Amino acid sequence: MEPLTEQEIRAAFVNCTKGEARRLSVPRDLADRPWGDLDYLGWRDPQAPDRGYLVTEWTDGRPRAVALRSSAPAVGQARRSMCSMCLTTHSGGVLLMVAPKAGRAGQQGNSVGAYICSDLACSLYVRGKRDAGIGARLQETITLEEKIRRTVRNVAAFVAKVGTA
Repeated sequence: MEPLTEQEIRAAFVNCTKGEARRLSVPRDLADRPWGDLDYLGWRDPQAPDRGYLVTEWTDGRPRAVALRSSAPAVGQARRSMCSMCLTTHSGGVLLMVAPKAGRAGQQGNSVGAYICSDLACSLYVRGKRDAGIGARLQETITLEEKIRRTVRNVAAFVAKVGTA
C-alpha cells in the first residue's frame, strides 16, 4: 500500500459525514507504519474502543475508508475464531465489526458486518510479521502472494458491500 496522509485518509471515508471524518482519531504515527507490508491501513480509536477504521486502495487508485463499530470482547471467553479477511485464527482476537452502509442505505440503518482481527492487522498476520499464537495460521499449499491477494480480495469485497457513496 502507498503511504497516505491524514488529509487523504479523512477524505476517503464513504460511510460517515465530512464532520465525522474530521473528528475521528487518525493515527499519529503514519510515517512509521510499515506501508510496504500493508494491504490496508487499519486502526482502533484509542478514545472510543468500540470504533475502528479501515482504509484500502480502490480499483480507481483512490483510497476508500470505512468506519467500523465492534462489540466489546467477551470477558473470560477465549474461544478461537477466524478472521474472515485474512483467515487467521485467534483466541479472543477476532471481533464482529459492523460498518454502516454508505449513502441513503446507511441513513436508514443498514449495515454490513464481518469477523475481523480485533487489532486490524491482517496484513501483518498473513506475512508472519505479527504472531497470533500456536495454530493461528492454517497449513495451506498456496503461496504467500496468493494469501495476500486473497486478503486484498476479501477486504475489497467488504468495502464494496459498504458502498462507495
